Amino acid sequence: MTGQRYAVIGGGILGAAVARRLLSVQPDARVTVLEKEPALASHQTGRNSGVVHAGLYYTPGSLKARLCRRGVGLLQEYCGGRGLAYDECGKVLVARDSVEESRLGDILARAQANGVPGVRIIDRDELRALEPHVEGTSGLHSPHTAIVDYGAVTRALAEDVAAAGGTVTTSFEVTGLARRGGETLVTGRRQGSETTEAFDAVIVCAGLHADRVAKLAGDDDDPKIVPFRGEYYLLRPERRNLVKGLVYPVPDPRYPFLGVHLTPRVDGEVMVGPNAVLALAREGYGWTTFSARDLADALAWPGFRAFAKKHWRTGATEMLGSLSKRKFVAEARKYVPELTIDDVVPGPSGIRAQALGRDGSLVDDFRITRHGSVLSVRNAPSPAATSSLAIAEHIVALALDRKDTPTP
Repeated sequence: MTGQRYAVIGGGILGAAVARRLLSVQPDARVTVLEKEPALASHQTGRNSGVVHAGLYYTPGSLKARLCRRGVGLLQEYCGGRGLAYDECGKVLVARDSVEESRLGDILARAQANGVPGVRIIDRDELRALEPHVEGTSGLHSPHTAIVDYGAVTRALAEDVAAAGGTVTTSFEVTGLARRGGETLVTGRRQGSETTEAFDAVIVCAGLHADRVAKLAGDDDDPKIVPFRGEYYLLRPERRNLVKGLVYPVPDPRYPFLGVHLTPRVDGEVMVGPNAVLALAREGYGWTTFSARDLADALAWPGFRAFAKKHWRTGATEMLGSLSKRKFVAEARKYVPELTIDDVVPGPSGIRAQALGRDGSLVDDFRITRHGSVLSVRNAPSPAATSSLAIAEHIVALALDRKDTPTP
C-alpha cells in the first residue's frame, strides 16, 4: 500500500528540511517539493549571511528559543555527517557606552536560560584580545556561534529527499489550491503550461510569498509579508583581517532592526551590513526592480502604515545608508575605527520576509496555521535557517497530528 501524498511548497532550506523529515518518519510517503525558481535556495536561504545563531536574544521558553537551540545541535551534526563547512568562529556583541553595557546583563541572562554554552561578558582588554581592531568598552562573547553555507545545506537536504524516493520539482509556480473530497489540488505553471496534481496534505514553506500561498488555501491576510531589503558591502581581501569572528552591535529594544555588523563567511568573504530599507518588490534586490503589485500590497496594509508612522526616523536613517556609501561605512566604523570607505566594495543583497500584524506589530515568533489539509508557515523569522531541522520536526509533528513534538 502506498503512503500519503505530500506537497511541500517552497524549495528553501525549510521546505527541503520538511520534505526530508516527512520521509524520515514516513518512509512510504510520496513527497514532492514544488519550487517556483529554476534552482533551490534562490531567495532568503541563499542570500543570508550564513550565521548559525546560538540563541542569545530570544525569550526563554519561546518556540523561537527552543527550536533555535535544538536546531543548532541538529545542524552541526548534519553538516559533520555530510562533510559541509561548519565554522565556530565565535561572536562578540560590542558595547560602546554605559547604556549598551547595561543591556548586556539581560542578554547574558537570556542566553544562559536558553542553554547557550560558554557565553560571558568580557571587558575592554578581553575584547581587544579577541578582536584587535574592534573598539568598545566591553562585550558579550559567544564562542560557539558559527557560520555555514545554507545554500549548500539546502542542496544536501534535497539530495537526501531524492535518495529517499521523494521528488524535487523546480520551475513550478503554485497558482491555486482547492479541495476535492479528501484531496487538495495544487495547480501551478511549469514551462509555460498549467498542470494540477492531487495530494493528501500540503505544507507551505513559501517564504517571501507565504501569505499569498496561504491565502490560496483559504487563510486570511493577517499577518502580511512586507519585504525589507538588506544591502551589504564586502571587505577587500587584504582587509579581511580586520575581524576574526562575528562583530555585532548590542541590540536596541526601541528599534526593529539590528543595524550594521561584520560577518565572516565560510568562503572567506567578510560582509559589512546589512541596512534595512523597504523593498520595491518582494524579490527586488536593487533599486531598479519594481513591482506595482508588491508595493501596493505593502502600502495598503494597515499594519505597514502603523509601523512606518512609529519608525519613520529609523527608516530615514536606513535609507541614507542605502544611498550613501560614506554613511554606511560610518556605521561600521563605530566598531572598527580603522575601516575606510576604500576598504569595501559593493556586495550582495537579500530580502527579509517581515511578517507584520494588522496593528503594525512585528510578528516575532514562528507562526504556523492550518486550513483544512494545508499547513502554512506564515512567519519563519531569523533564526529560521539555524532552526530549520528542528522546525521541520515541529511542522511534521503538527502535520501528522502527533503530540510528541521534540523539544531541547
